[in-house]
Amino acid sequence: MIKGKEEEGAKFKDYFDSEESLKRVASHRILALRRGEAEGILRVSIAPDEDEVLDRLDRIFVKGQTDSSKQVELAGKDAYKRLLNPSIETEFAKSSKEAADIEAIRVFAENLRQLLLSSPLGQKRVLAIDPGFRTGCKVVCLDAQGNLLHNETIYPHAPQNQGKMAAKKLTNMVETYNIEAIAVGNGTAGRETERFVTNLHYDRKVQVFVVSEAGASIYSASKVAREEFPEYDVTVRGAVSIGRRLMDPLAELVKIEPKSIGVGQYQHDVDQNLLQQSLDQVVESCVNKVGVNLNTASKHLLTYVSGLGPQLAQNIVDYRAEEGAFTSRKQLMKVKRMGAKAYEQCAGFLRIQNAKNPLDNSAVHPEAYGIVKQMAKDLKCSVADLIADNELRKQLDLNKYVSAEVGLPTLKDIMEELEKPGRDPRQIIKVFQFKEGIYKIDQLEVGMELPGIVTNITNFGAFVDVGVKQDGLVHISQLANRFVSNPADVVQLHQHVNVKVTEVDVVRKRIQLSMKDVEQ
Repeated sequence: MIKGKEEEGAKFKDYFDSEESLKRVASHRILALRRGEAEGILRVSIAPDEDEVLDRLDRIFVKGQTDSSKQVELAGKDAYKRLLNPSIETEFAKSSKEAADIEAIRVFAENLRQLLLSSPLGQKRVLAIDPGFRTGCKVVCLDAQGNLLHNETIYPHAPQNQGKMAAKKLTNMVETYNIEAIAVGNGTAGRETERFVTNLHYDRKVQVFVVSEAGASIYSASKVAREEFPEYDVTVRGAVSIGRRLMDPLAELVKIEPKSIGVGQYQHDVDQNLLQQSLDQVVESCVNKVGVNLNTASKHLLTYVSGLGPQLAQNIVDYRAEEGAFTSRKQLMKVKRMGAKAYEQCAGFLRIQNAKNPLDNSAVHPEAYGIVKQMAKDLKCSVADLIADNELRKQLDLNKYVSAEVGLPTLKDIMEELEKPGRDPRQIIKVFQFKEGIYKIDQLEVGMELPGIVTNITNFGAFVDVGVKQDGLVHISQLANRFVSNPADVVQLHQHVNVKVTEVDVVRKRIQLSMKDVEQ
């Protein structure tokens, strides 16, 4: 620690005057040390034991007890201190940082994958709220495709305290726009707004969800948001993003730079080029795993489909605007600059609901349509019948369809897809409720058991939101009643868990939690 920086560097207190073997220092701690060094709080050095090094050098180079041997000993000592030691420190600082970067990027990539594959609500009419106290709560109403229908601001909280008026406006909007679900951002005033919304009486059953706002402000001020909503301010755009995240997290989050989403581990301290490459691969992988609705996908979502880039994605959107919705994958060949190679790469990931050919709403590639048609012909049924009837598919002998171009593994993949054509691989979303009456960190007590949502996973544990605006940490040693080597083996992002409060530091805003001996 640099003298006089104790108060300023309180968050690095655990590293003041510490010493540890480099090979035992975890990757996240190396990054924390380097951040403390960059901020001028810590002074970090890497060096072997000097006495042991000098003793080894003497044993190798110093022979006898002559005057010349003493000069060799002095030369060795000087060479080590002036040349070797700085070189060793530079080399190991570089190699340890690179290893820490790779591990941090791996953790971030896995968290991002889980976040992008979060459970979607689906195409429902949603009312979304970006909460606030003094500036009010921005409310937007979206149709089932995520289009903005209406927006206004309500003031249910202090200092305005217009609760009755806000309640009337919300219930009217739910009725007028046939709202099926409400999304409440989890930022400032989030818990208070959730309580207010949940306690209202509507003319229908309306589910209320708390949605992470991480990165919403980045999106609302971005070029992408300005292109989508040029006539609206950032508060409206932010509320729209919250609502769309509930409907389809993947489609909305691809518009935000991944490292701004808030699920990483020192992501701003690692090699940015390596990070970007890794995260781009994760996004593309997730988009292709889920598949994309060709008739509703935004340009930004289409960009991540294999074989497409920004220009082809824009051309698809333009074609859709001019010619109307796609009715078959074959129409893609009419899109400007869509070549045979690009079509071959992208077609299997693009879905068309209610298409003339039911295979157009599946992951079966057009190149394999002939095989499926032959299967249906052999069974004297239609392709639609083959998809709908599991008993028909059981009658097929796949070996009959093996050829030089198509092997048995490919045929098995086709059969698996026919069992669930176009089905979203993501899990169904569940409603979650925080513990009533707990809204601030100073309301927490040691021993209290609370429901929570996993918001971030690191190598040293998992962060859990228990509804007090400050996430608590479940250290890796507190995740289960057994040894855990990787937190991701026990918890997943956005998982609903029950935790016990073990320590509360109100001044440093730190909450320690445990999942040991807590029923899940």
